[in-house]
Amino acid sequence: MIGRELRFLLVDQRSTMRRILRDLLIEIGHTQAEEAHSAEQAWQKLQSQQFDFVISDITMAHLDAFGLLNRMQMAKEFGHIPVLVVSAQARRADIILATQRGAAGFIVKPFTRATLERKIALALSHTARARAQKHDASPAP
Repeated sequence: MIGRELRFLLVDQRSTMRRILRDLLIEIGHTQAEEAHSAEQAWQKLQSQQFDFVISDITMAHLDAFGLLNRMQMAKEFGHIPVLVVSAQARRADIILATQRGAAGFIVKPFTRATLERKIALALSHTARARAQKHDASPAP
């Protein structure tokens, strides 16, 4: 990820929210973003393209953000990608479940550019620390 621009995958049923996310990302300097209108479409894109970060709405038809997180964690090649879960409601149970399923962060709508920027930075920092710990814990050759 270092030395190149991050590639984001924006997952939300509503095109308006995807556009808002894209515009906010551009404002903070991230111009590489793909969109998915469902978690199923996001899963397909993850399998065919490389992404560094996923921002997903929690509620979608058929497969929700929790299901997407499950799939990503089960497939080792996607488990390292930080996922920021977005919701219109700040239900404690959803926040806990998102964290348990591997989300690197949770953000409640509506949010500001500064909040999004801070949550992305925290998620990237969390992911980098987890990778370092995993590397330190692996047996020496």
